[in-house]
Amino acid sequence: MTAHTELRPADAAIFEQHRPVLLGVAYRMLGSWWDAEDVLQDAWLRWHGADRAAIGEPRRWLVTVTTRLALDQLRSARHRRETYPGTWLPEPLPVGVQVGDPAETAQQRDTLSLAALRLMERLTPPERGVYLLRETFELPYSEIADTLGLTETNARQLHRRAADRIGEDRERFAVDGAGHRELVERFLVAAATGERAALQAMLAEEVTLWSDGGGKVRAAVNPVVGASRVSRFLAGVSARATDVEWWFLQVNGGPAALVRLGARWSLMSWETDHGRLVGIQLLSNPDKVRALGLFAHDPNAAAAARTAWAQL
Repeated sequence: MTAHTELRPADAAIFEQHRPVLLGVAYRMLGSWWDAEDVLQDAWLRWHGADRAAIGEPRRWLVTVTTRLALDQLRSARHRRETYPGTWLPEPLPVGVQVGDPAETAQQRDTLSLAALRLMERLTPPERGVYLLRETFELPYSEIADTLGLTETNARQLHRRAADRIGEDRERFAVDGAGHRELVERFLVAAATGERAALQAMLAEEVTLWSDGGGKVRAAVNPVVGASRVSRFLAGVSARATDVEWWFLQVNGGPAALVRLGARWSLMSWETDHGRLVGIQLLSNPDKVRALGLFAHDPNAAAAARTAWAQL
């Protein structure tokens, strides 16, 4: 091994210092925790083999490498998602895991929300890369262009196109903690008892429910749209369950609930607008919710989840 690739403790410490930020980049790009960790492993190997003495700004270098690796991963992942059985929803961060820079603004943290990650599936990989670097890191277009191998003009065009694709739905990124909590608590009570009229009263007329079973558990293949259809769907799910429990928790910085219907675990999250639910995500793919389900059997984790929910 040549001298410049020998990894000193200080070099390893630099990578670990920036690991949360790099995970934040990869996870936002991919919407998958496991894929993001794979990207970080590849970034670590690149850092290990680099001429680190020639790297003036390690953080910038690492963000660039991680972004490019995530873009490559995203291009291959898009084909898998296009052939995914039913609706694909983003994979949540494990409970208690922190990613990103602690100094991120609330607006920057909103790009980690499950709603934001779902909306960003509308974007092409280059659009997603430009959009996230601009919105999350507030990088100048010249630096975004250097990172992604674009011209500055192209970077501006891609950002504008991405913003247009997401449009007014961006308002769903943000969550009003107290009001949102009260609404979803009432919603879950109604859902558990199958009170269709009470459910429908809390739904916006054009509400959409996305259900991801991954082809492994029963789920709606297509999004369910409209207050009447969504309330009927949820009442039907409740009617089939004889044993229902739920735990409130924070997932990706926002309120959610882990729901147990018999032996089946699901993660439910919501998007609100003017006191009504406009979007519901029901994630039941066992591969995606398994890590979240473990906390229900851990008294310390369960207590921490209840505390986090109460503080929203």
